[in-house]
Amino acid sequence: MKKTVISPGSATVINAISTGSGSAFGIKLYVTAEVELTSSKVECTSERTVNPKLMEICVNKVINHYSVDTGVKVHTYSTLPVASGLSSSSATSNAVVMATSALIAEEFGLEPMNDLEILNTAIDASLEAGVTITGAFDDASASYFGGLTITNNVERKIIQRKDMEKQNILIYMPDRKSLTAQSNVDRMKLLSPWVDMAYQKAVQGDVYEALTLNGILYCAALGFDPNIALDALDAGALASGLSGTGPSFVAVVNDECQDRVHEVLNNYPGRVIATQVDNNGTRVV
Repeated sequence: MKKTVISPGSATVINAISTGSGSAFGIKLYVTAEVELTSSKVECTSERTVNPKLMEICVNKVINHYSVDTGVKVHTYSTLPVASGLSSSSATSNAVVMATSALIAEEFGLEPMNDLEILNTAIDASLEAGVTITGAFDDASASYFGGLTITNNVERKIIQRKDMEKQNILIYMPDRKSLTAQSNVDRMKLLSPWVDMAYQKAVQGDVYEALTLNGILYCAALGFDPNIALDALDAGALASGLSGTGPSFVAVVNDECQDRVHEVLNNYPGRVIATQVDNNGTRVV
């Protein structure tokens, strides 16, 4: 028996590191986890060369939740770039925890974990693995539920959750990676009064303004070039800014301006990924 789960990445509206409150929305780039039970130990592999530690912690937390004696084999593959600011760690955690819990519950006739149990287990695993600073409840919840979430990360509370307007998303990926856990937290916390202004805009429904303001603020703290976002806006993007702690930039575009924005972003070294909003979230396939 095998369970397969896909989990979308997410793009940042508000990075929660400076204030503890954040916002993100799902995007149609996915981590896929295939899980099966075995008679041996926990074995985690990936199509990419990634540290299996996060997946192993996810699996062991689910096994401990159910107090069962079983081996688990996990394999993941992904269309979601790692260390990019697009919630690859949250998507991996969500996919592995959901698939493992669904499989164990079915195999042993146990009560399935509910949404918040899966989500909190995935966040706890990410914190234990050291791949996140705040636990990334904003990223994780947007990845898990899809659509837009606005969150209090400290209390792990969803303030708002709704479908995101279905727009095209362009992601500019420079030729570098950026690990969230290695970011300069002190510099980001200097931004807190202005990030809070952006957060209030998101709460009021001005999501695109919030995304742009947040993205340019974090460019200043983390040393990224804000001209990337400004060039996208000049070409007609509805919103553009740094996602997470970078290095990816996200631009929200409609059909009319998509080609212009794509061309502008292509002028920078790296690559551009075209995708869309995901309102479906993490799910068994």
